[in-house]
Amino acid sequence: MLRGRAVTLRPATVADVPALAAIRAEPEVRRWWRGGDDLAASVQADLNDDDLALYAIEHDGRVIGAIQWHAEPDPDYRHASLDVFLDPAVRGEGLGGDAIRTLARHLIDEYGHHRFTIDPAAANSAAIRAYAKVGFRPVGIMRRYERGADGRWHDALLMDLLAEELAG
Repeated sequence: MLRGRAVTLRPATVADVPALAAIRAEPEVRRWWRGGDDLAASVQADLNDDDLALYAIEHDGRVIGAIQWHAEPDPDYRHASLDVFLDPAVRGEGLGGDAIRTLARHLIDEYGHHRFTIDPAAANSAAIRAYAKVGFRPVGIMRRYERGADGRWHDALLMDLLAEELAG
């Protein structure tokens, strides 16, 4: 269990699937997160992915989202990639930034990670602003990076953060 200023991160379990699927079903979240028609199955697939560490984000005793990470296995390109989603009802309270800082500090202290990446949709300006507050910097546009629900390819913004740049 990892404790931030206002959030707690704990490994997600099967018991978290309904709450996380419900958050992923919120239109503001669904717009940016993939998952097909069965979001519970998508969350379960993330839980079953051995290359991914999925944490439930808790605030005031309830699950408000999830944060996940995976490591680049090649030691010459070592870094951790992060991704996060929050219940729209708690956005703007700094809880996402707290979750990212908490996980990044853990990955620095426990695993020796020195660099982190995150890749929001280029059109997701709210996420980009939130990541910048934590210290992430734009690296560049990844053109036609992800196929959207509309079947078209969309750009993403690759952002990275060095351990010494972690803000807050």
